Amino acid sequence: MRRVLLFFVTLNLLFGYSQQSEQAVPWTLEAAVEHAVKNNLQIKQAYLDVMDAETYKSEAIGNFLPALNLSVGHSWNVGLNRNLTTNVFEDMTNQFSSGSVDMGVNIYNGKRNIYQLLSANLGVLARQYQLEDMKEDVMLLVVNGYLQVLFNKENLAVQNNQLSVAKTELEQTQGLVDAGALPQGELYELQATLATQEQLVVAAQNDYEIARISLAQLLLLDDFENFSIADSDYDMVATMILDKSPQELFDKAVTSRNDIRFAETNVEIAEANLLIAKAAYQPSLSGYYSYSSRISYADILVPTGAVNQVPIGTVAETGQAVVVPQAETGIASHLPIADQFRQNDGHNFGVNLRIPILNGFSVKNNVRRNKVNVARSSTVLNQQKQDLERTIYQSYADAKGGLKAYDAAQKTTLARKEAYQYALDRFNAGAATSLQFSQAKQRYDAAVSAELRAKFDAIFRIKILEFYFGIQLTL
Repeated sequence: MRRVLLFFVTLNLLFGYSQQSEQAVPWTLEAAVEHAVKNNLQIKQAYLDVMDAETYKSEAIGNFLPALNLSVGHSWNVGLNRNLTTNVFEDMTNQFSSGSVDMGVNIYNGKRNIYQLLSANLGVLARQYQLEDMKEDVMLLVVNGYLQVLFNKENLAVQNNQLSVAKTELEQTQGLVDAGALPQGELYELQATLATQEQLVVAAQNDYEIARISLAQLLLLDDFENFSIADSDYDMVATMILDKSPQELFDKAVTSRNDIRFAETNVEIAEANLLIAKAAYQPSLSGYYSYSSRISYADILVPTGAVNQVPIGTVAETGQAVVVPQAETGIASHLPIADQFRQNDGHNFGVNLRIPILNGFSVKNNVRRNKVNVARSSTVLNQQKQDLERTIYQSYADAKGGLKAYDAAQKTTLARKEAYQYALDRFNAGAATSLQFSQAKQRYDAAVSAELRAKFDAIFRIKILEFYFGIQLTL
């Protein structure tokens, strides 16, 4: 897993949280981690993914609600129309308004809405796990960078101390040579040793600067020149984590790791999507209802109450006129809008039943694809669990080996220190050559550096186990 690769690139210690601004004040590990989590662009993108998942969830909830729509319209009819006053066709403009309300609701669709809401809820959960997992990745990147700076800073201090010792020894030897107690040739080896130590200081200084700038860039800081980390003393502390068995560590980690939770949730999402696909085999029932009405703004004919006798012909034999009564009408403005809406309204409602029979194998193929996705997600989950188990067992062995290596390095340093002191005493007494003394010093310097690296390596490996076991990691 990528996090494990990050872990083993360099040393590791972990953290709590505090607030610290980007200025010349030395940065603590806690402040660096908090700053990175707050400003990292990938984490900001992950937050957006969570918001996007929340939107899908809102859409899934909305599927349970009926669809309700309101529509209104107004039209102008310009052209040849019948004039109600003259009862002849002429060019004129009439206006009309209409409105409607329609509603549709899913009565049954194979529980698809339920499964979609389940998938959406799992999607939100998965994105949250992914966000936390990404935070851990960024935290570990910062921790690795911070501890690389810390290691190089302490190594630089060690090399500077050794340089001071070498200068002091050279000055003392120079005094003995000037006094005639030692030959001039004894200075040459010490001068070479001093030059070598100066080279080591330059290399250590360069490593420290590179690590310091790399961490500042990782934190997205601009003031590289004034960036520094806080001085702290990181000593080995007693730990009970090695009292656990690797299996206990794995059982705990598999239930608490965000990357495992993310993979498990992806399996559940794939299973929910499979249920959605299978729901398409079932019939769906929906209902609908609509109400509509219209109004006109044209003048209308209204009866006046009078009745006229209108001739329609004559009797051929007698010549008598044939008349019919016809109510007299007059021109009036259109009816009130409310009255027209009531008179012209209408209702339309019903149900639709849709039974899938043959859809070009689309439903069948969709179900098949989702079955493959379930199998693929399960395979990814199993692979991640296997990787986690292998990593924990390896980390457990590395932690035990790291402690043993540190213990051995301490013993070696102690022995080299005594050998160095013995060689120094003999050299000052004239019983040892400068070459013998320089060799003893170089072996002691190498032992000090090896002990420093072994100390951080052991702390790092123990913190890995604590991280997997879910222990709150602090310095």
